[in-house]
Amino acid sequence: MQTPRLEQQQLPGTYPSVALLGTGPMGAPIARNILRHGVPLTLWNRTPEKARAIGGGTLAASPAEAARDVVLTVLPDLPQVEALLHGDDGLLAGWRTAGIQHPILVIHGTVSPVAVADFADRCQRSWGVVVVDAPLSGGTIGAEEARLSIMAGGPREAVDRVTPLFGLYSSTVVRFGETGAGSTVKACNQIVVAATVTALAEAMALAAGSNLDLEKVQAVLAGGLANSEVLAQKGRRWVEQDFDGGGSAKNQLKDLGFIMEIAGQTGLKLPLAACVQNAFEDMVAAGDGDLDHTGIYRTIRAR
Repeated sequence: MQTPRLEQQQLPGTYPSVALLGTGPMGAPIARNILRHGVPLTLWNRTPEKARAIGGGTLAASPAEAARDVVLTVLPDLPQVEALLHGDDGLLAGWRTAGIQHPILVIHGTVSPVAVADFADRCQRSWGVVVVDAPLSGGTIGAEEARLSIMAGGPREAVDRVTPLFGLYSSTVVRFGETGAGSTVKACNQIVVAATVTALAEAMALAAGSNLDLEKVQAVLAGGLANSEVLAQKGRRWVEQDFDGGGSAKNQLKDLGFIMEIAGQTGLKLPLAACVQNAFEDMVAAGDGDLDHTGIYRTIRAR
């Protein structure tokens, strides 16, 4: 389902207040795209300088000050989201002060489908907070170019309400069911991403070990069935041996853990995912966990 682009004047009336918490590599371009459409946006980040660097929006000194009708969180995992809720500086206190009774809390990070479904149930029962899990696919380039894919889970009315907002920084939004469903689809996505990254890293290791020109090898791969978005976005990393920044190996390993958790619940054995998980365990154990996941190349070469 393709999300229609909205005219600039439509959104501010629909969303009287929107906040984004977490202005890292994905959150920052998302924020800029929202602001580019003239939508008022409140920003908070644990390191204030990163929020200030967006160059727009209203900066909040705490999550409580950032409590709005719709709160987007772009954080690595669910514990970081939960940590924003409690205390005098937390979102719950902020929503109470602002008189917002049924806020929508959007989780854009990749989290456990099991854990986020439980979290959503607790939030709804205890505080009237509606949780939408809406993991992202497309990487930082997709975020910058406003062509992310968003796989959403949550009450239909809540997802319908935030879908126009999602359309400002994505090209595809699909609701798959209740909260947790989006994260299950992201797990499917991450099987393909992790396996593709590892397969390409193996191909580059084989090419390098055979003294082949990696750029020429990639040109051939890109012209055939082996082409992929991973190759298009990440290919230069292998050529330049530059694995700093990007989507970290430790986050890739975290995602693989969620995949195996879901597989265990459904009684499935996923041999490829298990093999890739083992490779990333080795990479993280070797001290390369903060490198981009394409750095699995180093682990393969070391083996």
